[in-house]
Amino acid sequence: MPTERTPAGYRLYGEEAVDRLAFIGAAKHLGLPLQEIGELLAMWEAGACADVKADLRPRIAARLDEAEQRAAELTAFTASLHTALEHLDALPDRTTPCDPECGLLTPPAPARAPRAVDVVLSPSSQAAESSESWHTAPVACSLTGNGLGERTAQWHQLLDGAVRRQIPDGLRLTLPATRAGDIAALASSEQQCCPLFDFGLHLDGQDLHLEVRAPADGTELLTALFGPTA
Repeated sequence: MPTERTPAGYRLYGEEAVDRLAFIGAAKHLGLPLQEIGELLAMWEAGACADVKADLRPRIAARLDEAEQRAAELTAFTASLHTALEHLDALPDRTTPCDPECGLLTPPAPARAPRAVDVVLSPSSQAAESSESWHTAPVACSLTGNGLGERTAQWHQLLDGAVRRQIPDGLRLTLPATRAGDIAALASSEQQCCPLFDFGLHLDGQDLHLEVRAPADGTELLTALFGPTA
């Protein structure tokens, strides 16, 4: 840190040093290594803000990819621990000394390879012939005021960064599969107040494809919650 000294030898730091430390702290909070922070600092001090933004974006995107990969690995590891615990609880309580037959640390049979999974959330839980009931459902939402605002904010938070593509009657949004549980729960709640929406969740490896459909008269409400259709 560049600094000046008083006649007594004390270091004096100005506002520029405070700003520099704040920038370093923010970059460290994003997980950037010190070498990259040093490169960014040089640009931050000499370049335009637009240049710093252009240089910073791919670095943050790379950290995001790494974080999502670690999250997926942690999810898989957590699932394996749950399986091991269930396996342990299912074993008999033997009174004899431990031996290979105990099976305490024997790993359970490997799970089948991941495959694509489809989940359909229709406004009705009746037989298959009623699965298209959203076509004739009233274009209305029972939520009002703060309730509607909170629900909209929940969707916008969960769908942040989604890749959107128009499909007949609605949207297809591609997201990390790690959000599947939260999205399924929110979609179920949504149908309690807005039966005009039809939801389909397609799990494909690390990706989740969420399809949302609504009658033509419900396009405005669909756009408000899930984004533009084009």
